[in-house]
Amino acid sequence: MSAVAAPRRAFVVVLDACGAGAAPDAAAYGDEGADTLVHLARAAGGLSLPTLERLGLGTILPLEGVVPAGAPVAHGRLCPQGPGKDSTSGHWELMGVIAREPAPTYPDGFPPAVLEALERATGRALLCNRPYDGMAALEDFATEHLRTGALILYTSQDSVAQLAAHTDVLAEPDLYAACAAAREVMAGEHAVSRVIARPFRGSAGAFARTDGRRDFSVAPPARSALDALREAGIETHAVGKTHDLFAGRGFAAAHPGATNAVALHETGRLVGELEHGLVFTNLVETDQVYGHRKDIDGFHAALRAIDTAVAGWLECLGEGDLLVLTADHGCDPLADHTDHTREHVPLLATFAGHGGRRHDGALADVGASVVAWLTGRDDAALPGRSFVG
Repeated sequence: MSAVAAPRRAFVVVLDACGAGAAPDAAAYGDEGADTLVHLARAAGGLSLPTLERLGLGTILPLEGVVPAGAPVAHGRLCPQGPGKDSTSGHWELMGVIAREPAPTYPDGFPPAVLEALERATGRALLCNRPYDGMAALEDFATEHLRTGALILYTSQDSVAQLAAHTDVLAEPDLYAACAAAREVMAGEHAVSRVIARPFRGSAGAFARTDGRRDFSVAPPARSALDALREAGIETHAVGKTHDLFAGRGFAAAHPGATNAVALHETGRLVGELEHGLVFTNLVETDQVYGHRKDIDGFHAALRAIDTAVAGWLECLGEGDLLVLTADHGCDPLADHTDHTREHVPLLATFAGHGGRRHDGALADVGASVVAWLTGRDDAALPGRSFVG
């Protein structure tokens, strides 16, 4: 591409956990045959997503209820190149950071030395300490937590340490401080991708998480497309947890997005107001609220709300705009577990001159394309193959 003559904009929107078929190495992760969107469509009796259908979602792969588009935008599937199947590895790869080694996981819970260090750092005893479904952890340990003040610590198949506390026991700012202290402990060989604060409220039988989740992520190990854009003087905006997933690195501004409604509103506002630069949005509820809980109707409803929002954004986009809709991993509702699944992710990209072409490649192609679109040139130091040239 030649140098950009006028300010351009790019919007990358991640439909969290909306996988598009098992990756070639899915069996190594226990996810052979995973296919989140296909299995969701089957379980829902067909999906109703007219905007995504028009863009070409049903052209990427056969989906019940979503017919192939007559004139699709650029479309295809992207495959992870590095290890992992969580939000951190997925979002990092979308922006051109491919980890060489898998982050540590703890299928048997954190070892005694780590547990003792966490208790010293947080000033609290810790309950659970094993892989656990988040809502089940509240049901099984919240009563003891309320009685003793000990924090609920749990993990999963992913590289995470999650700390849950009732707001009556530990106010959200105090839980964040405890998680920041835990982040300092979880370093070196124990550098989990994320320490996650999980505040909740309510009483027995009616515990509910607040919107105060916060991710304390390890910093990316390499330069990203976000860094490349900042070096070029281009604005970068995070909506939702994208800022936390990069430990803030590479972003000029952060905007709220604890729920899909908030994230969709903020993205729509930026579509209407931003003059130039990148907006990188995460829509968390297809993962956090519906995917892990195998809530088919809720998942479908969340996608319908996204579909409606995208229709509004499209009306506001012009010749200088790039919109990319994609995902970071899967969370197959028909899997025999409740964790993420190792999958391809869908790609829908609309921009001037897309030609309706098919593009199958790597997650890093998104970052490469954003850099090319906004700067007018490729960055040879970053992985990925641009689909906008």
